[in-house]
Amino acid sequence: MKKDTLIQFFHWYYPTGGKLWPEFAEKTQNLVDMGITIAWLPPAYKAAGGANSVGYDSYDLFDFGEFDQKGSVATKYGDRASLEKAVTQARSAGLKVIYDVVFNHKMGADEQEKMKVRRVNEEDRDEIDNNEFEVMAYTRYTFPGRKNKYSTFIWDFHCFSGIDHVEIPQKNGTTKAEDGIFKIMNDFGLDGWNNEVNDENGNYDYLMGNNVELRNKAVREELKFWGRWVTQQFPCDGFRLDAVKHIPAWFYVQWLDHIREEAHNDLFVVAEYWSYDVNELKDYLEMNEYKSMLFDAPLHAKFHDASTAIDQFDMSKIFENSLVEVCPEHTVTLVENHDTQPLQSLEAPVETWFKSLAYALILLREKGIPCIFYADLYGACYKDKGDDGKDYDIVIEPVPHLEQLIKARQRFANGAEHDYFDDPHCIAVVRDGTAEQPGCVVIMTNGDANHKIVQLTAGLESHTFYDYLGNNNAVIISGEDGKADFPVGPGSVSVWVLEEFIENK
Repeated sequence: MKKDTLIQFFHWYYPTGGKLWPEFAEKTQNLVDMGITIAWLPPAYKAAGGANSVGYDSYDLFDFGEFDQKGSVATKYGDRASLEKAVTQARSAGLKVIYDVVFNHKMGADEQEKMKVRRVNEEDRDEIDNNEFEVMAYTRYTFPGRKNKYSTFIWDFHCFSGIDHVEIPQKNGTTKAEDGIFKIMNDFGLDGWNNEVNDENGNYDYLMGNNVELRNKAVREELKFWGRWVTQQFPCDGFRLDAVKHIPAWFYVQWLDHIREEAHNDLFVVAEYWSYDVNELKDYLEMNEYKSMLFDAPLHAKFHDASTAIDQFDMSKIFENSLVEVCPEHTVTLVENHDTQPLQSLEAPVETWFKSLAYALILLREKGIPCIFYADLYGACYKDKGDDGKDYDIVIEPVPHLEQLIKARQRFANGAEHDYFDDPHCIAVVRDGTAEQPGCVVIMTNGDANHKIVQLTAGLESHTFYDYLGNNNAVIISGEDGKADFPVGPGSVSVWVLEEFIENK
């Protein structure tokens, strides 16, 4: 059985024009052949930005590129027919597919409504002004292009707890626009915000747009219905849950239990709770009753720091205070994603020289399920403005040896694991292998050329090893005592395997 390996099959600046679904279909077999087992697709439904949107400005969850809404039929990634073709082909090839779920907020409402709101202190959202006043705001979603197909549910201001733009009626009959955070005063908003959310800014229930009110039973039932609908309409092996630090944990306990029961499938689910505090992640998993996995944001931060500090970073502490070390069975590890890539909201890119080292660590160690980033495998080029207002041309080169490392996970990441994290610059991971499957020795350094003496498993005395990645040309022969001295080049990684697994010596 293959070891699970996830790929995020998109990046923030993926080109428009409906190209992603056909590309996914085209590359499915290659992904399977290299050892990828699960593909995470971007939001596949219609966003407020239509065919120009990455998809996180969620508009109509039931429009997977089927209806003429928001200026187009297709989404940025293609129409429904091309998506169905791609995911059906993926499933046939043995590749699981998970879909991005954006439940926290909606944008692009079709109609305005009259409602009462209160102003909220953006720096302390628990501070809600006592003054209640009447406004007009876009909160009614009728989805006129879909014409009630699949669902007749109409979203209105009772379905939301907060908004960020209102129009205030004036005495002369005009309206005055105002931006900020406004608490909607409906039957569900009288007691403030939801609990079991992150406590940044006092209470981080509100993030953006029309904030979905999950205390409204009608909303919960509609989202459950949608989850059932997706698993019935498309090959579906799970979900990636967006922005869960802003969504009450109790909701996903209910939602995931319901969807798994209805789908008769133990779906693969990973949630984005982006915090560098491992204790916050542990607390969320406990509130979530371990219904999902989480991305290891603290480990990503370590990779970023290690790549920028170079030989000033202590490699022996690379996994300290990471989620994968304290809760590995509920961790998805990553090197980069669409939010951390250059010019994005959580920008903290891992420098190119270090990416091979980081991927070797998450792919060839036993703990956690690794996630490969599209741009790291295939490269990416794009332009955008930075926070300084300047224009930047960004080029992300494919990570050297990444495809080999993915293959190495399936071929050599076997057996018991032994970490040699005893040096601030040079560390090693030994996988013993099993009676049926070979192991490997992974060694890396963030400084000068180095080496490490390791103890191999019984039966590997006087055996010859080569670097599977070809980064080091040495030929290593283990001693009669089963020990071997494995070298590594400066700022590099080597994966040493038995010579019979090297095709071109």
